[in-house]
Amino acid sequence: MHTDPQFKGHRSNSHHLKEYDYSQPGAYFITIATYKKIELFGYIEEDKIILNSRGNIAFECWNSISTHFSSVEIDEFIVMPNHIHGVIWIINDDNRRDTACRVSTEEQFGSPVIGSIPTIVRSFKSAVTKRIHRKEPQIEVWQSNYYDHIVRNDQDLEKIRTYIKYNAYDRFDF
Repeated sequence: MHTDPQFKGHRSNSHHLKEYDYSQPGAYFITIATYKKIELFGYIEEDKIILNSRGNIAFECWNSISTHFSSVEIDEFIVMPNHIHGVIWIINDDNRRDTACRVSTEEQFGSPVIGSIPTIVRSFKSAVTKRIHRKEPQIEVWQSNYYDHIVRNDQDLEKIRTYIKYNAYDRFDF
């Protein structure tokens, strides 16, 4: 089992930047962990990730995010046995037609922001959960939160892409 150094326990929303608009254009590195970091999506064999049916669902849903959010482009991503890493680009689109994919997006402390990182992540997690629950309704799929990092420049982006592509834990340090 691979362990990821950024999963050292439950994270709270405190890592989000206060007053930052998570719907503004830019690149965001997202990590979402499975419930209790259980290897729900597959396993690793000879340094290869072997996705099971749940992992394939997560892969398909992540890969289709941009079809549900017109202002989003998907960059490098990987589905690991117990988490997902991916870069999401919010692009400047004045004619946004985003929807929350029929998922309730009511924010606890305010209105949802369509096309924002929290809404995109919530929609993705909900879509994966719904599809998995069709055959396995008893399974808890996700931890309640996720990790995000605002990509600051091209060097930061390339470092993140390398980390995702090669799962290079020892070469990644924020």
